[in-house]
Amino acid sequence: MGFFDKLLGSNSQLTARKVQEGLKPLPNVQNIIAVGSGKGGVGKSTTSVNLALALQAQGLRVGILDADVFGPSIPKMLGVSGKPETKDGKSMEPVKAMGLQLMSVGFLIEEDSPMIWRGPIVTQTLMQLLTETNWVNLDVLIVDLPPGTGDTQLTMAQKIPVVGAVVVTTPQDVALLDARKGLKMFEKVNIPILGLVENMSTHICSNCGHEEAIFGEGGAQKMSDDYGVPILGQLPLEIKIRIQADEGQPILKADPKHPVSHKYLSIAQNLLDNLEKLPKDYSSKFPDIQVKEL
Repeated sequence: MGFFDKLLGSNSQLTARKVQEGLKPLPNVQNIIAVGSGKGGVGKSTTSVNLALALQAQGLRVGILDADVFGPSIPKMLGVSGKPETKDGKSMEPVKAMGLQLMSVGFLIEEDSPMIWRGPIVTQTLMQLLTETNWVNLDVLIVDLPPGTGDTQLTMAQKIPVVGAVVVTTPQDVALLDARKGLKMFEKVNIPILGLVENMSTHICSNCGHEEAIFGEGGAQKMSDDYGVPILGQLPLEIKIRIQADEGQPILKADPKHPVSHKYLSIAQNLLDNLEKLPKDYSSKFPDIQVKEL
């Protein structure tokens, strides 16, 4: 039994948390967590995959909805392909990958086919992927949102019953400008910010070990101070993360003892600690009362 398999024996339990006003929790999904960024290229999808595996390592049942419809990369990162199964012709079974339940538009189109869709079609498709997938008793569903803060992202944030959001950024000033917009978008639709993940915080030379903040430093801390949101963790620019993601073997699975893997595990624990502070969902506790005329 490997190191990662031993972690899976912890069998943690997680209570459902409250979602946005006017929305109902998704059946068979305790908590939906949105992972967003103000712009592309900051490592949002890579963070989503390794975060999902880190939460699974806490003993949780975890799924991922790859909602980045214009660049659905998560199937490749997890080394899976093919069409999802359907048992009734109306709903789909989640694809299984490394113990995770997964759904992505990438399973429904050719890998090199461009997605030339307008906003309403994108939103409708993603909502169908979310609601017409037969998720099985998930503690956490990670939704990897498209990058940006446009109509699609805003509509998705308003329609998906989310308990909280994670914002991924880099220390670069340009990325932080957009990350702030992403954070404000979640605030506008009353989604709590569970924390920031600062990707590519430093670069460590693979030859000499010299560490350098090539994209700047202190950006996430400044953003945290300005908005009062916690930093879940900071990750280095590490070539292994990229290589193993391209090979369909995320670093947390391929090399669980690597220092970066321990950083992802720490981020997951910090996320769970912040999730526990949110109000619990009691909607399922109330009986469905119907009043009939005598």
